[in-house]
Amino acid sequence: MKKTIFILLYIHFFSFFSAQVSDTLTIGRKDAEAMFLARNLDLIAQKLEISQAEARAVQAKYWPNPKLSVSEVNLWRTYDIEEQPALIGNWGKNTQISAEIEQVIQTAGKRRKNIELQKIEVEGEKYELQEVLRELKKSLRNTITEILYNQEQQKIYQGQIASIEKLTKSYQNQLNLGNISKAEYVRLKAQEIEFRKKLVSLKQEIEDQQVELKALLMIPSHSYVIISDSLHMPERELSEIELTQWLEKAKENRPDILISKNKVKHAEKNLEIQNAMKTPDIAVSIGYDRGGNIMKDFIGLGLSVDLPIFDRNKGNIQEAKLEIEKMKNETRKNVLKSENEIVSVFRNYIRTQKVSEEIDESYESVLDGLLVSHEKNFRLRNISMLEYMDFLDTYIGNKMIILDTKKELNQYYENLQYVVGQDL
Repeated sequence: MKKTIFILLYIHFFSFFSAQVSDTLTIGRKDAEAMFLARNLDLIAQKLEISQAEARAVQAKYWPNPKLSVSEVNLWRTYDIEEQPALIGNWGKNTQISAEIEQVIQTAGKRRKNIELQKIEVEGEKYELQEVLRELKKSLRNTITEILYNQEQQKIYQGQIASIEKLTKSYQNQLNLGNISKAEYVRLKAQEIEFRKKLVSLKQEIEDQQVELKALLMIPSHSYVIISDSLHMPERELSEIELTQWLEKAKENRPDILISKNKVKHAEKNLEIQNAMKTPDIAVSIGYDRGGNIMKDFIGLGLSVDLPIFDRNKGNIQEAKLEIEKMKNETRKNVLKSENEIVSVFRNYIRTQKVSEEIDESYESVLDGLLVSHEKNFRLRNISMLEYMDFLDTYIGNKMIILDTKKELNQYYENLQYVVGQDL
């Protein structure tokens, strides 16, 4: 019985451990972006809106259906009338019937202009997709940067916890032997607890970032994502010479500007349609009448048209003109906004870049070496606890400065790509 219980517990533990392992997903930046492009539901929904706009463009090409009217059919036999030849078989000798087919013909190029308007709407939906993609890519990349930043911080604190834990155990033994004061042990233990609390805070921050990342990548909630890349400086060098080029590129590539320009085109085409609406459409008809005229079988042509006496569509035309002006102002506003954003983000990037240039490439490894040296000297009691703790604060502070600089440079670089409207 005991053996059976042990086997069951072993299987349960192994299954739980396997599930935990399988729920961890390790991916790189490029893999995450590929997954995002394939899975993100916001992008899929926006692509469907493009397909809907294309379907409306196809529908606009069709002519309106002709209209068939059948009337004046008597369902009973009528006497005291002149008998007519049978229409179908023996039926129709005492029957009257009237039929008409009518076709509306759109004038002033309304159909063509409406097709062109629908094509403009398809372009607009494509620009909307670019805008959604631009927003979500920025969110994805910055979220990955935040996760990498916190992963690097975790490594620092995990290393310090492992190191200080050994020192704490050693000091506890020395305290039991009466070789050190309790105050020294408590100070060391307090530092260990502080590091552990910081590590818990970092894990809580990563959990919040996991929620956003998994929503963007459509990953199940029980999964945990680890980004395999390391946090490093952007590879591309940026200079102020490129600033003028970016200002021009933004006018051509930024989706919000392209959307505004497309709305101007849409408003202009709508004005053309509203002007065309002043011209009434023509309805052409052909009718057949049996037994209701002096002729037994009468076929005649007809034409109908609205008389534009009262409604000349002036209100809609005026509204369309105002819409053009409104959209032009919106475009000018977005262009000015893009220029201000590009200059501001670029200046912030350059300021942060200057800070990173002052940090020597070997500085971080020197810091790590000095920390190992201070730990060894502290263990051998060659330096005091105050000296060790002071250097530990300096070490962690400088490590954070390096990480902060890398994170800010990555974020400013991504924001610059966002405001320019394309990958640099």
